[in-house]
Amino acid sequence: MRKPEMILIDVDGTLVDSVPDLAFCVDSMMVQLGREPRGEERVRDWVGNGVERLVRRALVGQLKGEPDEADFERAYPIFMDLYAENTSKRSFLYPGVREGIDMLKASGYKLGCVTNKAAQFTEPLLKDLGVYDDFSIVISGDTLTKKKPDPAPLLHAAEFFGCEPANALMIGDSVSDVAAARAAGFQIVCMSYGYNHGVDIREAAPDAVIDSLDEIYPLLEKAA
Repeated sequence: MRKPEMILIDVDGTLVDSVPDLAFCVDSMMVQLGREPRGEERVRDWVGNGVERLVRRALVGQLKGEPDEADFERAYPIFMDLYAENTSKRSFLYPGVREGIDMLKASGYKLGCVTNKAAQFTEPLLKDLGVYDDFSIVISGDTLTKKKPDPAPLLHAAEFFGCEPANALMIGDSVSDVAAARAAGFQIVCMSYGYNHGVDIREAAPDAVIDSLDEIYPLLEKAA
């Protein structure tokens, strides 16, 4: 590990456990459609690629596959309305997140946030959980024309901070985060607990895996 100049942090599965709200919205949507709820355990394996993909997975009841497009067109607005009212009612910061952010800020690291979640959900969520103002830039899934695993959001943040990608670090939880970081030339540290569709994130070979965000500070203190 090299000591970075800037750090980008993912939201869902890294900073925030948002599954309780997402599962509530999925199950409520399914009930409105006259179908069986999917349950939080199954939804937990489906999140991580944006709400559109989550709705499609919920409709087919599995990670892969596509629903009938007419079904999706009916279901998606229902989910969006539900999630607009339930963005942060049940979601919470993971243990160690507040402490980790405070440590990084106290050490002078430039902090940004990057997520595939749309801005209309990202910003209220971060504000409600008290971390929005900790980031100099928040890049949501619809801020740019491309999102993770494309490197564009990460490179956009590096340009914002005036930082070379080689001197930047991404903290995430999924193979999408690893792919984006590698494509952008960032270092990548992943959380062990996040949303990676039930697959151990170590299989994606990030530079390091930690169990809590407050473990990032001692890791960086050892960095060259």
